[in-house]
Amino acid sequence: MTKVLGLTGPTGAGKTTISELLAEQGCIILDCDKIARQVTTNHVDCLKDLCYAFGSDILNEEGMLNRTLLAQRAFANKEQTQRLNRITHPWIVKEIRTLMQQYEQQGANVIVLDAPTLIESGLYKDCNKTIAVVAPMPVRLERIMQRDKLTEEQALLRMHAQPQDSFYVSQCDMVLDGRSARSVLSQQIADLLEEVG
Repeated sequence: MTKVLGLTGPTGAGKTTISELLAEQGCIILDCDKIARQVTTNHVDCLKDLCYAFGSDILNEEGMLNRTLLAQRAFANKEQTQRLNRITHPWIVKEIRTLMQQYEQQGANVIVLDAPTLIESGLYKDCNKTIAVVAPMPVRLERIMQRDKLTEEQALLRMHAQPQDSFYVSQCDMVLDGRSARSVLSQQIADLLEEVG
C-alpha cells in the first residue's frame, strides 16, 4: 500500500533540500507549488475566480497571469492571503489528489506532498505522517531573496503572509531543522522511511 508523507513549513526553510533527499530514497515528490502554478495558469475557472477577487488586470494582454501583481495584492494582508487560498486551494487539491491516485495505481511506495499549505489546504488528512521543516527568520530571508531575486521588503511580505514556525511544529508529526547538514538530514529521512515502511 502506498504511504503518503506531507512535507510543509514556511518559505525558505529548506523543503526543497528535504524533497531532494526523499527523491534520492526513491520517493515520488509532488511539488504542490509547481502544481499550483500549473493550475493557476491553465485552469480557466480558477483564473476567472482570481480576476473577480483581485482585478482583471492580473492578466496580461495575452491572458496570462501576472504573478507579481497577484502576489502584491494577495500578500498585502492576511485577509487577502486567505482569500487567495480559498479560491485556489480547491482546484489545486483536486489536481494533487488526481496525481496521487495515478501514482498509487502505478504502484508507488511513498508519495511526498511538498506543500507549504499542507495544513491549511486540508491535504494533511491524506498523509500517513507529516513533517515540518523550519529555520530561523534571518536564514529564510536570505534564502528567499537569493532564490526568488526579491528585495528584502518583497521577501518579508511573503514571509509575514505565512504562519510562524510554531504553527507547523504544533501541527506536524516530525520536525526537521532546515539548517542541518545534508548528511544529518539524509539519516533522519532514512530513519523516517524505515519507520513508515
